[in-house]
Amino acid sequence: MPHIATLPLLLKQLKLSTMARHWEALLPQAREKGWNGAEYLAVLCEQELAERYSRRIARYAKESQLPAGKSLATFDFTQIPDVLQGQIEALAGTGDWTRQTRNLLLFGPSGVGKTHLAVAIGHALVEQGVRVRCFATTALVQQLQLAREQLRLEDALQKLDKYRVVILDDFGYVKKSEQETQVLFELIAHRYETGSLIVTSNQPFAEWDRIFPDQMMTVAAVDRLIHHASIIEIGGDSYRRKEALRQAAGHPTSTTSAPATTTLAGPPPPIHDSGPRQPPPT
Repeated sequence: MPHIATLPLLLKQLKLSTMARHWEALLPQAREKGWNGAEYLAVLCEQELAERYSRRIARYAKESQLPAGKSLATFDFTQIPDVLQGQIEALAGTGDWTRQTRNLLLFGPSGVGKTHLAVAIGHALVEQGVRVRCFATTALVQQLQLAREQLRLEDALQKLDKYRVVILDDFGYVKKSEQETQVLFELIAHRYETGSLIVTSNQPFAEWDRIFPDQMMTVAAVDRLIHHASIIEIGGDSYRRKEALRQAAGHPTSTTSAPATTTLAGPPPPIHDSGPRQPPPT
């Protein structure tokens, strides 16, 4: 029978670092409460799992590249109908829609809170153990374009597969060049029904011909994005513009990081559940 003095070494070899730190300190509590061996072991295992989960969430938060300070708690929902606030909170409250590879598309003019909502939902998903990666769309497109020039685009796209959700912020700012729009389309096509996208754009679908060079590519990109998607349109004045006017008038800066007059234009279209179909043209 192994001697108890070997226990720290055994736990280290088994990579049970939390149990290795706490087993000895927990012994007096186990004696006091009359735990049997199984109960004592169960408490140690719970501590090990809890700390592993905490470390994993911290790692996911770091790798997500999500800006700090943007949460649903700091978003001003006062001008938004309760039903729409409830929909946004539901998207943040569960990762089920990401397991179904559904997308979330946020539209509206610059400065009305699209990025704030996307990032807030991203933070909430990370806390639930969902791997998320946030990108400025132009930056990611440039990375993918470079990968394509180095003949490793497929590898770059596959590396993104480890993230259940990829956030593409400021989608409308991509340059309308054949190289950039082609890799952007390939990203959309690659993640179609394999991973979720959260897209923010200041351009509605009708203006996406400014992004993609031809109508067929525009239609194909839109078709892939809206299949199984929630679409939310945010209206109102730019929060940044209003803050500048407040400061120019000598009023104190608002403490909230969301536009006070944000509105959502009607309920978003229902998520498409049309079942199997032929893929759109490439």
